[in-house]
Amino acid sequence: MSFSFPMEKTLDKTVSSKVFIFTLSLILISSITLSFLKSPRSPLPLPSIPRSLDKYCDVFKGKWVPYPQGPYYSNETCRLIVDQQNCMKFGRPDTEFMKWRWKPDDCELPLFDAAHFLEIVAGKSMAFVGDSVARNQMESLLCLLAHEANPEDVSHYSKRWFYADYNFTLSAIWSPFLVKSRVADINGNSSNGLFSLYLDEADEAWAKEIEKFDYVIISAGQWFFRSQLFYENGRIIGCYNCNQNNITSISKYQAYRTAFGTALQTILSHKNYNGTTFLRTFSAAHYENGDWDNGGNCGRTRPFAHNETKLQEFNMEFYSIQAEELRKAKEKGKKRGLTFELINTTEIMWLRPDGHPSRYGKFMKRTPP
Repeated sequence: MSFSFPMEKTLDKTVSSKVFIFTLSLILISSITLSFLKSPRSPLPLPSIPRSLDKYCDVFKGKWVPYPQGPYYSNETCRLIVDQQNCMKFGRPDTEFMKWRWKPDDCELPLFDAAHFLEIVAGKSMAFVGDSVARNQMESLLCLLAHEANPEDVSHYSKRWFYADYNFTLSAIWSPFLVKSRVADINGNSSNGLFSLYLDEADEAWAKEIEKFDYVIISAGQWFFRSQLFYENGRIIGCYNCNQNNITSISKYQAYRTAFGTALQTILSHKNYNGTTFLRTFSAAHYENGDWDNGGNCGRTRPFAHNETKLQEFNMEFYSIQAEELRKAKEKGKKRGLTFELINTTEIMWLRPDGHPSRYGKFMKRTPP
C-alpha cells in the first residue's frame, strides 16, 4: 500500500514531507504479509493525509478489505525474507492471508510507489529500533523496495543496508527493552530467563547511533512480559515475576513507562540528534492455547472483523502508557525543534492474526499441520 498527495503551495514543503514519511511508515508496517500481519479512539491527536486543502483523513481508522491482486512481494520475488518469517517456504498451505489491504474509513490509499519513496528519502537515513517486530518491519520495507533498487548490506554491529543510487541508509537496531539490559545470574544460572533492566539508562546500542539518522522509529513490547530485575542508579529497586521474596515487586506497566520515559528523554537530551522520531504503538500477541514457547499457535487464516474480537485491557494499558509518554516528549520537543509522532498500529496489527508465521517459521518449533 502507498499513497501520494499534492504538495500544495500553501503547505510548507518540509512539514508535508515529514507527514508523508510518517504516514508511509504506517502503511509499510500495516502491509506486512509474511510476518506480523488494535481502539480507534487514540489518546493523541494524529497526523493525517490531506484529502484536499481543508479535509483530512485519519489513516488509523479503518478495516482490512479483500485485495485479490495479492501482495507486493512473496518469498519467490524477494530474496531478503529471512527463514524465520518465510512461512511459504516451510509449508504453510494457505495463501488467502496475503490478499488483504488496509482501507481507511474516509479515504483511499493508492498503491505503494517504491520509486517515489526513494526519491523522498534520498540523502537520508532511517532506523527501526526495538525487538523482532521492528526488525520485521525493516525487512518488509526492504522487500517493498526490492523491485526498484538493490541495496548493499553494510551491516556491522547492527543490520544496515545502503542504497547507493539514492544515498539512503536503512537500519534495524536490536534493543528489545530500549534501556540497558543483560541476562541476570542471581543463582549462577544464565539461562533462567531472568533479565536485569537498568531503567534509568538508555541502551547504548541505539543511543550512540541515533545522531546518524534522520528518521528513527522506536518500539518495544512483548519482552516486558518476561521475568525482570529492575535497577536505578546501579541498585536493585524491585522485580517483576522474579520469585525473590526479599525484592520489592514492581509491575511490568511501571517498568514499561519508566523505560519509555528514559528512551524519549535520551532522545530529547541528545545534543547532536536533529531527526524525526516515530513511536510505533504496542503489538499484542496473537498466540492461542498457550504462549509462543509453551504450545501456543497462530493458526487463523483470515483477519478479524471489528466485532469478532476485543483487545484485552492489559494490551490497552501498554498502548496508553506509550501514548502518554509520547505526549510529554512531544511538548518538550517543541522547545528544541524536535518532532515526535505516533504510528498508531495497535488495532491494525491486532486484526491480522492470520499474518503470523507461527509454526511455519524455520526457528519456531514446528509440528505437522
